[in-house]
Amino acid sequence: MEQRGRRKPVPAPPAELTRALESIGAAAYVVDEGGCIIAVNARAESLLDRSADELVGHDAHDLLHRGPHGQPLPRSQCAMRQAFHAGRPAQADEDYFARADGSLQPISWLITPYDIGDHHACTLVVFHSRAKSQDTAPPSEPPSAVLPELERLALLAEATTQLTSTLDVDEALRRLTALVVPRLADWVVVDLITERDEVWRAVVVHADGDTVTHHEDLEGPMPPVLEESPMPLSRALRGVASTVTGPETYHRAPDSGIAVEQRRLFDTTGMHSAAIAPVRGTREVLGALTLGRAEHPVAFTVEDLPLVEDIARRVGLAMDNARLYQRQRKVAETMQNHLLPQMPVVPGLELTARYLPAPDASQVGGDWYDAFPLSDGATALAIGDVVGHDLEAAAGMAQLRNMLRAYAWSHREPPSRIVERLDEAMEHITDVTMATMIFARIEVTGDGHWQVSWTNAGHPPPLLISRDGVAGYLDAGHGVALGTGIRASRPDAETVLRPGSTLVMYTDGLVEAPGDILDVGLNRLRKHAAALAHRPLTVFADQLLRRVRPASNDDDVALLALRAPA
Repeated sequence: MEQRGRRKPVPAPPAELTRALESIGAAAYVVDEGGCIIAVNARAESLLDRSADELVGHDAHDLLHRGPHGQPLPRSQCAMRQAFHAGRPAQADEDYFARADGSLQPISWLITPYDIGDHHACTLVVFHSRAKSQDTAPPSEPPSAVLPELERLALLAEATTQLTSTLDVDEALRRLTALVVPRLADWVVVDLITERDEVWRAVVVHADGDTVTHHEDLEGPMPPVLEESPMPLSRALRGVASTVTGPETYHRAPDSGIAVEQRRLFDTTGMHSAAIAPVRGTREVLGALTLGRAEHPVAFTVEDLPLVEDIARRVGLAMDNARLYQRQRKVAETMQNHLLPQMPVVPGLELTARYLPAPDASQVGGDWYDAFPLSDGATALAIGDVVGHDLEAAAGMAQLRNMLRAYAWSHREPPSRIVERLDEAMEHITDVTMATMIFARIEVTGDGHWQVSWTNAGHPPPLLISRDGVAGYLDAGHGVALGTGIRASRPDAETVLRPGSTLVMYTDGLVEAPGDILDVGLNRLRKHAAALAHRPLTVFADQLLRRVRPASNDDDVALLALRAPA
């Protein structure tokens, strides 16, 4: 078996990339910016008689490319390699790849730049087996705008990756526009059916070369769809069929308000030909995709419809995923608004709190804060973090918070004992496996000062900032996290707040960043908190979150701040 070059370690490809490659009806692989194969589909494995393990991690040129007599092909003579370095699409009808046994596989190929997300610029290679020689030229065909098969497959693979890798509807439509104009059409129009069964013209975009123009004057609400209308857009919005049409169809007597709007669209844009396809979700029709040609001289034909339908199908999948995510986010936001409390009014004391959701989660998580009055007149303060940042973590957070309130109100005990009770009960009557928290009580002493006592269950330490900007962490009172099963006595700690001082409690999302030790984030928090000590408490909290939260943060953040009277 022939193997050339040293294998480079390559991480497993994203699931979206694997699905996209397998959906291509031809052999295909993807290379990174260095030309190393990072993903391959089953058709390529079969055609080259090489497993994915024998392909992935190798330089594609060194491993596969050969001259017509099987000799190694210099990189300077490889058309594919030159197009790869130039970052441009290219294709060839006659080339050769080496199979595992050393034999030659005649191929035709197409390559195109391929974005797999996270700013990773890669290249897609699609190739077919071809006959070794052809003595007769193929019969000439009339001019056609139908894409060659390799280009069609490459476009669909790119559409699969681009459209299904976002959960934002507007971003999906922006990517759709970039995919189809001017490659397939001069105009792209997207009509969506809203969740209230209204039709909304969401996109009308024209491409003139590399210049793309949005026509907002043609976008907006549309008349309702008639159930019996035979007009092309109405049929597509009912999910009946795809159609190739032109302005003459809508110059007849209109049968509905949508037909009137379509006539206006054709007259304004100058489209002489359009292909219209339904955008279907898993359960319902979500809208319609229209590709139109004005400057492009060749009209659409029925041969173009399968490609337009394939693209519309991928738009439907992206829309379905995005709408499902939006519904989940709405549920999460509603849940969050009910779970995170308003700050109580404590005479003489300033209190404020903030919550920022995890950027890539469902807008709610396991981080939480609380402040509430106690039966002896003191005020309870709490901040915690339940493992996870999803709806399950939020539900666990609600269980802990409610149990803590009950224990703290009914038992006049030090914070450590309240948390011990909570830890003992958590294992038996909640779904929470592990959590960290700080529980504190604040009250006025006999001499008029504010005193804080607390216990810390595995949580980042509170930060105390004096009025003149001296900041330090309160490391005392630290014990193990909740859910460890360790039943040792928990410590308490206490301190008196000097006039005008600020106490900050926070969750780890404020200070932790991938690749950094925790001390880096703690030092950043301390410096910025000291610099902001003179600002009003609400401004202090807002600026602290903006300045300190790491850009690479993928966790939610809760923050609770209080300030003693000056």
